[in-house]
Amino acid sequence: MRSYLEFPLIYKILIGLIIGLIVGIIVGPAIEPVKPLGDFFIRLLKMIVMPVVLFTLVVGAASISPARIGRIGGKVIGLYLLTTFIAVLIGLGLANLFQPGMGMALVGEEVVREVTPPSAIAVVLGLIPTNPFGALAAGQVLPTIVFAIFLGIALSFLKEAKIPRISEASNTVLGVFDGLAEAMYKLIRWVLEVAPYGVFALIAVVVGTQGPKVLGPLAIVTIAVYLGLIIHYLLVYGGALGIAGLNPVRFWPGAREASITAFVTRSSSGTLPVTMRVADEQLGIGRPVYSFTLPLGATINMDGTCLYQAVCAMFIANAVGSPLPFSLQVMVMITAVLASIGTAGVPGAGAIMLLMVLESVGLHVEAGTSVAVAYGMILGIDAILDMGRTSLNVTGDLALTSIVAKTEGMLNLDFWRRPKVA
Repeated sequence: MRSYLEFPLIYKILIGLIIGLIVGIIVGPAIEPVKPLGDFFIRLLKMIVMPVVLFTLVVGAASISPARIGRIGGKVIGLYLLTTFIAVLIGLGLANLFQPGMGMALVGEEVVREVTPPSAIAVVLGLIPTNPFGALAAGQVLPTIVFAIFLGIALSFLKEAKIPRISEASNTVLGVFDGLAEAMYKLIRWVLEVAPYGVFALIAVVVGTQGPKVLGPLAIVTIAVYLGLIIHYLLVYGGALGIAGLNPVRFWPGAREASITAFVTRSSSGTLPVTMRVADEQLGIGRPVYSFTLPLGATINMDGTCLYQAVCAMFIANAVGSPLPFSLQVMVMITAVLASIGTAGVPGAGAIMLLMVLESVGLHVEAGTSVAVAYGMILGIDAILDMGRTSLNVTGDLALTSIVAKTEGMLNLDFWRRPKVA
């Protein structure tokens, strides 16, 4: 059992995917009896979504110290959110171009979604919950996100209060949320241990009932995501560095070690020690800047994850025969950007946050539905997508931190002039 648990999850999921493909092709429609295993996995995922939203977002928002919400904090948070928004636009643009999943018409229970897209005013007003606990219980993602962010910011100010009673109470509350967030991270790891079997069942049923033709759309999703990551990497980060007067060509080799580590580990948080060392030794960024911006970026800067969510949400909507109109694509943008603030920097967390994006546009991942089937297909290739999106997340942290450091006079430009030693 210990050897099994120590075996990398990415390989177990890949093995489950391959076995599911083979069994589905061989057995055909008679594979239906394994369907409850996939439904069981989907129910586990649904169980943790809303708690993850609340606890992680409160901790993420509260991690921004009021003492640092000033010039540096304003700059880096603004850049993080701007590039995240651009990443979602790139993802949606490529999804509209490639149209992954179009024409698949996956079989499952009827997809429940509002026929009339909400108006812009309804979207804005809907962000504010009249009853936060009611929104949480009803699984209303966007209002819960907004409430969690407000609560986290309030706690970040109160913990710095000069009145001991208030600061102690707020730190206690934040400690409870932090503990609950860590508990949710542990639950995510446990749930993901079931993923190989859930992916096996979901993929086997899809291939058995739909045929091998479903593999083509998954290849299109992978191509669209990685093409988007490359575009964002070169044009957005490269352009931002160039505008700031920094040489993008010098940045790439400097950030290489952190980017590769993130690609292999699929964890922004796990890569953080390497990222901070690279910032100091390879890019010449001042410690007062990177000690604040990099941990913050590992929490709220999720460009690659948001791009992935945009492409995958469009794939799932197309695959179930319910393409997203423009107004709901706007909803995807809003949800993805807001959700990025609390996305855990651990392997596979982006797939959990994808559930939030789907819920926000009425694509409910319920056991037995075609939406759950399409989501299971994405889970089958999620590890491949996760490597690329995590690498982009970490690279973005370093690029934007370099820009902020230069504007603050805390960047050693000698590191950017001399040739990089391989």
